[in-house]
Amino acid sequence: MRADGAVADPAAADPAIDDPAVDAGRLLHRLRRGLPLVERPYAAIAGELGIGEQDVLRALAHLIEAGAVGRFGVIVDHQALGYTANAMVVWDVPAERIDEAGRRIAACGGVSLCYRRTPRPPVWPYALYTMIHGRSRDEVAGRVQRIAARCGLEEADRRILFTVRRFKQTAGCYGRTEGGGQR
Repeated sequence: MRADGAVADPAAADPAIDDPAVDAGRLLHRLRRGLPLVERPYAAIAGELGIGEQDVLRALAHLIEAGAVGRFGVIVDHQALGYTANAMVVWDVPAERIDEAGRRIAACGGVSLCYRRTPRPPVWPYALYTMIHGRSRDEVAGRVQRIAARCGLEEADRRILFTVRRFKQTAGCYGRTEGGGQR
């Protein structure tokens, strides 16, 4: 992800690496699984890829400079921390207020995602989508009420869609797959 929030195409990053020993697609694919929790994580990754630690560090510096990698972050399993209730909350906000409402909601605690999408009125008028987490459904519902009040959305039509079952939860994957194909 670039600093401006756009996702760069990892396959396009291949030419940015001057070292022919390093395949940017393989390196990016490996980095998506996270850093190993060892004293020298880049050395461990280098060992997996059959290259040197300095090769990994140089390639990573090039990928950051090219905008293919914007930052590293931690992905937390919220359920393991006791946050077992979550809901997608969809909001019907007037078009002229969506950007402001989105920024304000995104700044609230317990909100992990906030997106604007195209509504499909009259059946589905909701254009603002958020994921809100809590330790119980009551906590999530209370958080939704507080967010609505804080953001001036008390009157906005909204639906709280609680998760019933999680089938998959992973970090986003872009570009090449393990076998070298595109996703």
